Amino acid sequence: MGFWKQLQAAVRGAPWPRRRAAADYEAAAATRRTTGWLPATSDINTLVFRNLDTLRARSRDMVRRNPWAANALDAFVANAIGTGIKPQSLHPDARLKARIQELWLRWTDEADASNLTDFYGLQALACRAVMEAGECLIRLRPRLPKDGLTVPLQLQLLEAEHLPTGETRKLENGNYVRAGIEFDQIGRRVAYWLYREHPFDTLNPVASTELVRVPADSVLHLFRPIRPGQLRGQPWLTQVLVKLYELDQYDDAELVRKKTAAMFAGFILKNAPEDQMLGETVTDQSGAALAGLEPGTLQVLLPGEDIKFSTPADVGASYETFMRVQLRSIAAGMGITYEQLTGDLTGVNYSSIRAGLLEFRRRCEQFQHQVLVYQFCRPVWRRWIEAALVSGALPKQGDVALYYDAKWIPPGFAWVDPLKDIKAQIMAVRAGFKSRAEVVSEQGYDAEAIDREIAADNARARELGLSYDTDPSSEDSEES
Repeated sequence: MGFWKQLQAAVRGAPWPRRRAAADYEAAAATRRTTGWLPATSDINTLVFRNLDTLRARSRDMVRRNPWAANALDAFVANAIGTGIKPQSLHPDARLKARIQELWLRWTDEADASNLTDFYGLQALACRAVMEAGECLIRLRPRLPKDGLTVPLQLQLLEAEHLPTGETRKLENGNYVRAGIEFDQIGRRVAYWLYREHPFDTLNPVASTELVRVPADSVLHLFRPIRPGQLRGQPWLTQVLVKLYELDQYDDAELVRKKTAAMFAGFILKNAPEDQMLGETVTDQSGAALAGLEPGTLQVLLPGEDIKFSTPADVGASYETFMRVQLRSIAAGMGITYEQLTGDLTGVNYSSIRAGLLEFRRRCEQFQHQVLVYQFCRPVWRRWIEAALVSGALPKQGDVALYYDAKWIPPGFAWVDPLKDIKAQIMAVRAGFKSRAEVVSEQGYDAEAIDREIAADNARARELGLSYDTDPSSEDSEES
């Protein structure tokens, strides 16, 4: 149809013919470059529930066998937990606050139901479980007064396998279970259906696949959500599992190739097979005879005899570059720096390592406060306060709500050049940009405890006739 005929048809009311429009986005276009790219459109829970068991098994296998994966987990846990994320009570009564802190310190040694570590060791174990398996379960276990605990409460860490991904059904009371988590009719978590024993503990004589309904207020479900509405966590190695697996195979293949080639020092060429040129041993079942060489050996060959020495092929100059690029990709996928993953500090300087650590520490702080503190530390503190008040370990005075107020202080990060950073902190405090208490908290300490220790040190020094810069009443400080 020509242009004028189209125009006349449009005047009569016929629709103007539309041309086939190009794709609005290049990434959404169906072109030769995107052939075969058919991404799943499922929601996050469908994707996780369908693949979680396989992802978790492969992640655990990689952590067991691959040194880079194991080191990545250790590096993140050491930075995120360190010596522990510790609470500082905010109760306005100084005496009661000191009583709470003292009781908490004693209880931390009794927190583990397995008696293997303290509360801060449980933090590290839970953090590692979240990275390796995607999630961790913590049961809050009330104890009896006869158990002799400082506060009748202990924590039991359970691996994610205790919560079945295939347990999904509708209950008679209107609640529904999705991947082992029971929800009420308005979507609140009300219970967890847990295996009584680890379902894959084949050596356990009392192993059972029996499911037990545990109220949600007795279970903490620790995981890092990456999409709204997510119910279960995925392992942190998910994006790099295939790359880790194949890179490990490639590196092993290079090692075996070099080892095999290096085992053959030389090959003897004989005109007469019965002759012994280098004192060969008796032939083996395959008919091959081996000969040895000693330092300084001079061997006279018969006329026509020859010997060829092995020249194993090198891995090539591209090996190191290739490995470095792949490991950087793995480090980025796991949220740590290349230097932390490999321990390789060649080519870094003060500025580059500091910039990398700053970005890593922002990720650490985000995980500390949004996951560990919110999902683990705060609920444990609240349940611990309740148990301490009910058992009489803490006296009830005034507003009980004040007992629950606490500030969680993560461990401080050591800087590359501490002198420059301390000078910067001093300038910030003197300029009024931050408080001294904030500076102390950034180092992972309690400012009030530091002040009490300094005061006690100064008092002891004056009593012994000692003089230090920290004592403002000393002669040196007055002169300065």
